[in-house]
Amino acid sequence: QVQLVESGGGLVQAGDSLRLSCAASGRTFSNYAMGWFRQAPGKEREFVAAVNRSGIRTAYADGVKGRFTISRDNAKNAVYLQMNSLKPEDTAAYYCAADRTSTLAPKRVLAAYEYWGQGTQVTVSP
Repeated sequence: QVQLVESGGGLVQAGDSLRLSCAASGRTFSNYAMGWFRQAPGKEREFVAAVNRSGIRTAYADGVKGRFTISRDNAKNAVYLQMNSLKPEDTAAYYCAADRTSTLAPKRVLAAYEYWGQGTQVTVSP
């Protein structure tokens, strides 16, 4: 299995930027598609962004498209989420996740991801 540890969350103001990182250890990182999800208090966990094994193909939720960018560095066993123009509605715990089965397009479905990190909190004030 793979272990995932997120970092980079914090308290920012609307319009600011943050870069989340997810460090992976264990199995060969490049064998996994990676995703970012988020969960706000009282809400279900939702898809944010995903990237395929090679890093070439990405997918985004409509609400973050054009503001967030997912990337990965297989040499460093890491995946990143660059978040720009943050809004108060982006406030949530952000989780990275690994999907062993996807080979082409990264998946948006939570159930496709077998391994999860513990999350990092992002709070955006108005």
